[in-house]
Amino acid sequence: MNESEVERQIEQMCQFVKQEAEEKANEIKISAEEDFNIEKLQLLESEKAKIRKEYERREGQIEVKKKIEYSKQLNESRIKVLQARETSVHNIVKEAHGKLIEISKSKKQYQSLLADLTVQALDKLKEPKVVLKVRKEDLSVLKEALDSIKSKYKKVTGNEAPEMEVDEKSFLPTAPKNADAADETESCTGGVVASSANGAIVCSNTLDERLRIAYAQTLPDIRTSLFGAVQRA
Repeated sequence: MNESEVERQIEQMCQFVKQEAEEKANEIKISAEEDFNIEKLQLLESEKAKIRKEYERREGQIEVKKKIEYSKQLNESRIKVLQARETSVHNIVKEAHGKLIEISKSKKQYQSLLADLTVQALDKLKEPKVVLKVRKEDLSVLKEALDSIKSKYKKVTGNEAPEMEVDEKSFLPTAPKNADAADETESCTGGVVASSANGAIVCSNTLDERLRIAYAQTLPDIRTSLFGAVQRA
């Protein structure tokens, strides 16, 4: 083998080695690109999953805030409705109170009413001796009505009226100027307070007390009349 052939073989071997190297390098490059793409895809999916999770978390927080805000507004609305209802009921009571104030201004009408209230109180107490207390402005009205009270008591109960003593030293509070003033100070629109001789038993039959009793007894009916029947779940 001459020198020329040796060089040619060496060159062929170099070409072969070079080709093998290039093919290997190409395989490595392709493999690296595939690994890179896989890693990139995995990282991308991982980040997408993180973003979705964060979005779901924030969406959940927003939903919770919406529910809290809705519940808050609903409660505030209910409170406002209840307050408006109570105001309406209170206005009715105030209007009734105002009418009671006017009743005592008609002496003839009021004297008959005071007599009836006193008879009811006497019948309730059923005591042999009773002390009667009224407003100072009603003192003369009550005294003038004593005979009528005795007559009405016997007619209603069939018995003689008990001994009655009118308290001329202490009195019930005076009438309010108007229904608004009744809420601000102690007052009495009329009526009578009867007690046993020793003061152990007391029956308050004032117009204010009768209004309070009527209010307590008819409140459900008043609310139904104003706002309708309560819807049960």
